[in-house]
Amino acid sequence: MNVISAIKLYITKMANESGPGMKILLMDKETTSIVSMAFSQSDMLQKDVFLFERIDSPRSNERMKHLKCIVFLRPSKNNIALLSHELRSPKYGSYYVYFSNIIPRTDIKLLAESDESESVREVKEIYADYLSVNDNLFSLNIPTCMHALNWTADALSRSVEGVTAVLLSLKMKPVIRFRAGSTVAQALAKQVNEKISKESALFEFRVQESGAPPPLLLILDRRDDPVTPLLNQWTYQAMVHELLGINNNRVDLSGIAGAPKDMKEVVMSVDQDEFYANNMYSNFGEIGTTIKGLMDEFQKKAKDQKKVESIADMKNFVETYPQFRKMCGTVTKHVVVIGELSSQVAKNMLLEVSELEQEIACRADHSAQLQRVKRLVGEGKASLKDALRLILLYSLRYERHANCDITGLLQTLKSRGGPAHIVPRMLEYAGQHTRQGDLFSTVKITDAVKLTRSLIKGLKGVENVFTQHSCLLKETLEDVIRGRPLDPLYPSIGSELPFRRPPQHVIVFIVGGATYEEALAVAQLNTTGQRIILGGTTIHNSESFCREVIAATAGVPFKHTRSLQQFHATDNA
Repeated sequence: MNVISAIKLYITKMANESGPGMKILLMDKETTSIVSMAFSQSDMLQKDVFLFERIDSPRSNERMKHLKCIVFLRPSKNNIALLSHELRSPKYGSYYVYFSNIIPRTDIKLLAESDESESVREVKEIYADYLSVNDNLFSLNIPTCMHALNWTADALSRSVEGVTAVLLSLKMKPVIRFRAGSTVAQALAKQVNEKISKESALFEFRVQESGAPPPLLLILDRRDDPVTPLLNQWTYQAMVHELLGINNNRVDLSGIAGAPKDMKEVVMSVDQDEFYANNMYSNFGEIGTTIKGLMDEFQKKAKDQKKVESIADMKNFVETYPQFRKMCGTVTKHVVVIGELSSQVAKNMLLEVSELEQEIACRADHSAQLQRVKRLVGEGKASLKDALRLILLYSLRYERHANCDITGLLQTLKSRGGPAHIVPRMLEYAGQHTRQGDLFSTVKITDAVKLTRSLIKGLKGVENVFTQHSCLLKETLEDVIRGRPLDPLYPSIGSELPFRRPPQHVIVFIVGGATYEEALAVAQLNTTGQRIILGGTTIHNSESFCREVIAATAGVPFKHTRSLQQFHATDNA
């Protein structure tokens, strides 16, 4: 149950099956991301892959018959056409073709007809058709998947292919359950089930242990929990995504003052950065202490590197220098990132903003919370981004409260030039009328009512903030683990044999995007012996979630927020 390992096994297989010798890897845009998130370029060089090309980008016409070409493409119509053109006039000596998912026989026939020179040695399907973010987290990189609150055709097709690939790569034929009342979750569940039935031969895995329950694929709807993507985050991975943005394991530092010229973009990968892997779930205060320890260790090694007094010292210097340089890069990268996070926390008063966010999410106190939101928004203490989030959280919680003052807050936000039109869209997207159950009554408080703050000694200016909020997904998974009945909230597709024991393997897929806070909840449950993997159409922070909401509600008649008609403005945010 490790999606990074599953992807790496497929890519290693591709490199090994072509045998020894110099190779080129020919990819499309999506498979380039799939490979780069699993392996660094130096890792691929060790597998004799010396060149990387995109089949959908301009390329030279130089013939290189001495090279073997490993082709790794998604089986799209466009890629089939481009590959057919390549095979009619091959540049390389031999081709080993791998598709990231199931390919129709008609397309195989077309490729065979194009291969007049018989340069193709292999054509295979591998099921590496998703982005492996963490060991237990995958994404399909679909930033917006809905229009008029229903699937777009391309997003639904891509999601079916991606979820199917995950199941095949992990060798699972699951029971499929979906969130009742969600048309998007039901549509995906239905089409995945049809795909499994159609490709039944591919899903004939070894018989599971007698009496063991089958794996569970649980398809959820982001609209049930709009709160989690809107909250400030305080664990390292989630905080970096919220404040800086992580795109395919890469963070753009080009706009950060003091960032080294060679670090305008850095890789934050659990598989390629040991420090990051060990600390991505650490809270902000802990990460400050840990990076200080790493700097102390680096300074000690830097002093050792300067002591070259004998032949033995020289030999040791040469042997350890690559590791020293790697450590230098790791230290520099994380110091720059953490420094920028600290700067934004102070500049945007995120401790005060986050405390109010948490209180709105975790307990009802309308009058006091409204006054605090008005103060932070009206006095300009909160940035426009943070002001919008506070109003969104307030609106989601108190939309039906007798004294709700969404209109007044939106007037204030609009007067500051803020995107007030997003709020009615959020309420259409995930207001109380559409959510299953009462989101706010089920939120659990995991700490004291107020955030606990403690100054970390030895690293001035860094505060360790513990959050109260517990995402809805955690409660849902706890119900699954305890074997509580899932009907009728999560009905199954097709027939299901009754099993008294809870499933041992669970794959959760969230239509509308997952979050790193939910990935943390899954990781914590897995430490207790569970085997859970989380995926989503994308991985959201608050900004990307708002963009998803705007796209999803385009073309929707505003039935539930007519009182906010004046704020249904043209989207310009």
